[in-house]
Amino acid sequence: MGIVASQSFKNLVTTYIGFGIGALNTLVLYVQFFDAEYYGLVGFLLSASTLAMPFVALGVQNTLIKFYSSYSGRKQDDFLSFMLMLPLLIILPASILVYCFYGELVDFLASKNDIVRPYAYLIAIIAFSMAYFEISYAWAKTQLQSVFGNVMNEVFHRFCIMLLLVGFALKWFSTEGFLYGVAVIYALRMLVMMLYAFRLRAPRFRIAIPAEWLSILKYSILIIIAGSVAVMILEIDMFMLGKLIPIQNVAYYSVGIYIAAVIAVPARAMHQIMYPLTATYINAQRYLELRDLYKKSSITLYAVSGLIFLLIICNINTLYLMLDPAYSKGLYVVLLIALAKLIDNVMGNNNAILYNSDYYRLVLVLGIVLVVIAVVLNLIFIPILGISGAAIATFVASVVYALSKIYVVQKKFKMHPFTTESLYLTMVLILLGVGFYFWDFKWNPILAIGGKSVILGLIYLILIYRLKISTEINHWINTYLLTRKSRSE
Repeated sequence: MGIVASQSFKNLVTTYIGFGIGALNTLVLYVQFFDAEYYGLVGFLLSASTLAMPFVALGVQNTLIKFYSSYSGRKQDDFLSFMLMLPLLIILPASILVYCFYGELVDFLASKNDIVRPYAYLIAIIAFSMAYFEISYAWAKTQLQSVFGNVMNEVFHRFCIMLLLVGFALKWFSTEGFLYGVAVIYALRMLVMMLYAFRLRAPRFRIAIPAEWLSILKYSILIIIAGSVAVMILEIDMFMLGKLIPIQNVAYYSVGIYIAAVIAVPARAMHQIMYPLTATYINAQRYLELRDLYKKSSITLYAVSGLIFLLIICNINTLYLMLDPAYSKGLYVVLLIALAKLIDNVMGNNNAILYNSDYYRLVLVLGIVLVVIAVVLNLIFIPILGISGAAIATFVASVVYALSKIYVVQKKFKMHPFTTESLYLTMVLILLGVGFYFWDFKWNPILAIGGKSVILGLIYLILIYRLKISTEINHWINTYLLTRKSRSE
């Protein structure tokens, strides 16, 4: 876990910086300076782009990581060149189809909200930029370098959008200019990431097809499905909200989703390095090390994300007092999605195990079924319950999907992420969650959130440390807190 701990910590720091900037954008700047309708439009365009991205990337970002360590020397160069050009098999014919049927596509996207119509083409630009950013990021990961890519993935575009929002607030440009600016930022992020990846290992373009091209192509196609399933479970709610009800509801939902998404930050940070490391273990058949990584990553992520979960749900009522009352519709969204994110963190490196093994096909079948269920549930609940209905649909689909993947790994690899410490931690979360949810300081909202968070955080850390929930966390506390404290004394 040495290299995992080192790069995961760096990724965690940069990811939280990104989320901090994102929180400023989402909870302050967008809410203060953008009409809910246009805020919803931004969310809808980005969600549609994210849904299209797996098809544009052709699964290359995962295929690169899975097969890279299987090659050496000249064959590695041939493989990298092949991977870089493979998405063009989709992009070129898709571009022709979009051009021919652009009017029909726009009519579909803008069926409920006509405000989408002038900006629909930006979806293609952003989706392309997202796809080649992910491919370049995967290129860097194959060299076990994830920190710069994480900065670009988590901080760069959020910081640039913050500058755009400030410029918009100062009336330097119009709403239209802002929307074009968002597309430019994603394109710029792609170019910077590509230049960095090529500096780590420059591509040596050769017209050469790897001998295993059929296996690679099959895997890539299946990963398209897998990636689409994962993205659809996360993004289909926002997309369908924009399709079924007035688009300002996307803004209310976006705020709730963003607050809950903070729980996923530790997993996102750790997964940047766990994916290539897990691939290496599986390719080398080092299953004892894989099992150890599975359990350690699970309990560590559960413990870290558990604290974030408590801080969110125990302060959520006070937090919403600070926002426009219209956004309070997203309160139940936060509670449901936060719980779903917490359950997802318990999986540890489960996704990495499945996507780098021969059993990913089973997950695809489950994923497709669950996407269908999610779409049906959204169609049923959104017209009746609005954004709360979308949250219910997403919660059910996400939890069932997570549990099904845990089951597949247990069935095929005879390993699971749960330990006795997992049970102790669950009891701690229930105890503190119930105890602190109904207790509020009658102070200024910021002071109330800060005061409760400090007390709750200290009690949680003491319990985690005393119960020895995670060896990684205890090691970190001993090394960086207790040791430094004793030195200062």
